[in-house]
Amino acid sequence: MAQAASVYPPLEDRPIKETICLFDVDETLTPARRSASPQMLQLLSALRHKCAIGYVGGSDLIKQQEQLGTPAINVTTLFDFCFAENGLTAFRLGQPLASANFIGWLGEDKYKQMVNFCLRYISEIDCPVKRGTFIEFRNGMINISPIGRNATVQERNDFNKYDNEHKIREKFVAELKGKFGHFGLTYSIGGQISFDVFPTGWDKTYCLQHLEHEKDVSGVNYKTIHFFGDKTHKGGNDYEIYEDSRTVGHAVNNPEETMKILREMFDM
Repeated sequence: MAQAASVYPPLEDRPIKETICLFDVDETLTPARRSASPQMLQLLSALRHKCAIGYVGGSDLIKQQEQLGTPAINVTTLFDFCFAENGLTAFRLGQPLASANFIGWLGEDKYKQMVNFCLRYISEIDCPVKRGTFIEFRNGMINISPIGRNATVQERNDFNKYDNEHKIREKFVAELKGKFGHFGLTYSIGGQISFDVFPTGWDKTYCLQHLEHEKDVSGVNYKTIHFFGDKTHKGGNDYEIYEDSRTVGHAVNNPEETMKILREMFDM
């Protein structure tokens, strides 16, 4: 996988025509917030010789670099398309595409109202532990974590079990919908400890516009878009793109299942 994009056939010359495999990151390509295995990276490299590949994640590019790249290898060289923050920060063959901004869309006053409410609400949540970074501002969204994004791997696992029982995130989202329903926002629960908030329509389907534009760049019209994700249930952050008519959805539970499906589908 640690090869420059130039060693792969041009997009228009991939053997499996007009086809791309698009992947969620956490629990699809990697364990949650951890690195991809060498086996996964080798499989993706082999797949890239057959068809186009890309990823779409809610996290920012820095986190995806940590999980999919290395200190010496930029993640944007490992995929044909890299869609951070649902595609609001996007790269094609290592080159940046147009981006969008959450605060510019919502406005500072509304943003402050929401943040102030969230901080008060979080202060009253009773969960096993609390750490730091409860609200993380990203280019195209905010990420809200009742336990805090600085939690360790074990603390994340523990909170996820606690949340499955007590529905902490689900109740939090319901409160926000009731309070700020007129803001035109979507709330998407993903990963183990947090949920994303972004303008309606800025879910993972946002990245598909970049793929549709490819026919104007290279002449490739992606008629088959395979999407692999784990949070494909309603309310999960893979739901909209998984259900979208433009994609062929594949629900997985972990990276091992992703690899199994890829080997079967593409005879690898």
